[in-house]
Amino acid sequence: MNKLGIDIGRVIINGTSGPGDTSFFAGDTAAMLRTPAVPEAFDTIARLVPRFAETWLVSKCGPRIQARSLEWLRHHDFFAQTGIPEGNVRFCLRRPEKAIHCADLGLTHFVDDKPDVIAAVQPVVQHAYLFKNWPTTEAAILKSLS
Repeated sequence: MNKLGIDIGRVIINGTSGPGDTSFFAGDTAAMLRTPAVPEAFDTIARLVPRFAETWLVSKCGPRIQARSLEWLRHHDFFAQTGIPEGNVRFCLRRPEKAIHCADLGLTHFVDDKPDVIAAVQPVVQHAYLFKNWPTTEAAILKSLS
């Protein structure tokens, strides 16, 4: 049974506007909600979700950014548009802890934009993808499923 895990920042929410992982959430709420999605993220994820028994979001951030991430996802109707249940979100405070969530959830595939996260999850997932863009990542995931 294949299960997919996906990072949030810079994989779903476009974080190209700042240097840090969540610097795109530094402004007020209105500015934060205007942060765009990564190009093709919603459509690609919506195509991938039916190919997996479960899909989870796994993100590293503190309580303030956790709340802002969930607010952004709800505001942009992410859950309805992609088919991921709203309850399928896990947060941790350090990047290597994503491996704990991957193991706990039984994830077989994981997408993240940070090489250190990919290194941390590789022992517990069968397929780890260093995110560059959605067309490339989707092709790699589909190839692993065939």
